Amino acid sequence: MSLSFLEGNEAIARGAVAAGCRFFAGYPITPATTIFNNMLNLLPPSGGICLQGEDEIASIGFCLGASMAGLKVMTATSGPGISLYSEQISFAIGSEIPIVIINVQRLGPSTGSATKGADGDIQFMRWGNSSGLPVIVLSPVDVRDCFTLTMHAFNLAEKFRCPVFIAANKEISMTRESVDISALEIPETENRVLFSPDSGGKSFLPFDVENGKDVPDFLPIGGETLVRQTSSTHGKNGYITIDSHEIEKSQERLKQKIESNVGDFSFFDEIIKENSDTLIITYGVTARAAEEAVESLSHAAKPVSLLVLKTLWPVPEELIRQKAAKFKKILVVEMNLGQYVREIKRIVSDKKIDFLGIMNGTLITPDQIKEAVYHG
Repeated sequence: MSLSFLEGNEAIARGAVAAGCRFFAGYPITPATTIFNNMLNLLPPSGGICLQGEDEIASIGFCLGASMAGLKVMTATSGPGISLYSEQISFAIGSEIPIVIINVQRLGPSTGSATKGADGDIQFMRWGNSSGLPVIVLSPVDVRDCFTLTMHAFNLAEKFRCPVFIAANKEISMTRESVDISALEIPETENRVLFSPDSGGKSFLPFDVENGKDVPDFLPIGGETLVRQTSSTHGKNGYITIDSHEIEKSQERLKQKIESNVGDFSFFDEIIKENSDTLIITYGVTARAAEEAVESLSHAAKPVSLLVLKTLWPVPEELIRQKAAKFKKILVVEMNLGQYVREIKRIVSDKKIDFLGIMNGTLITPDQIKEAVYHG
């Protein structure tokens, strides 16, 4: 056993480097800055590059350029920075540029409270682009998750060539815990598929997708082969197009390549108690209070069960339906005023669904959850 005493942000940085990240650009912002600090220490010795942009927009732009050149890239910010990232996120979606974005959420709106946690960006991460097309959002519960989910995030970004968010939270990112990284279940690293001409000498088209695939093969900008990139609506060849049939086909592929595969990356934890008719659904740091509440109620007349979602977007609908099927009542708990609960109501509309949401800079406590179980 080799224990390390890490905060969540340091675990994210270590997970990124372990996944093959070799480029980071960011702009200081509480509570995400220590990711930048750690990447500054970790990347140069690994042959990587760490830059501070003049602002958030420049920082994510640097990352997209480095990704188009073939590097695995990451940036990190908090709520105000995520707002500024929006157009570049849209660019990454439309031009299929892999990037991992760490959002260490803090209390908003706007500047809000920089040293107080919240989960107020959950809907914004999903819908904060100009297309409405899906992204992937993973939500860690603790320092262990910060390491392993960051590695998964890089694999997913590479596999689907898309933005992948880590929806962290000030309370996870700046809390230190003992962790044995060598004992974690660490995924094997994946890389984007490189274009290789077949025996017929097929020429490279940057957005051409072979039959049976969802994602185009990749060649880096700056190599021997000309690679076109554009933020405008484009065809297989990378040129701007106004062909409605071609546009529709491309938009549908961008949607389906992620949504149709969510079953492969529906990460979750659960505690199922016999004879319980109530299921708590939560995510992030709140899951820790929910677990304590569930365990303290395990010998009560009516014990409760728990589902902790670690994949938030795309919504793992089949997982939620399956886990909720045997329960009469669902209690959704969030550190906001009601964002993900809307998805639960949509998916299991036949259930009685209660909600506990608090967004005032304090953590939701086990006692508050138990109160909501019995009096919600």
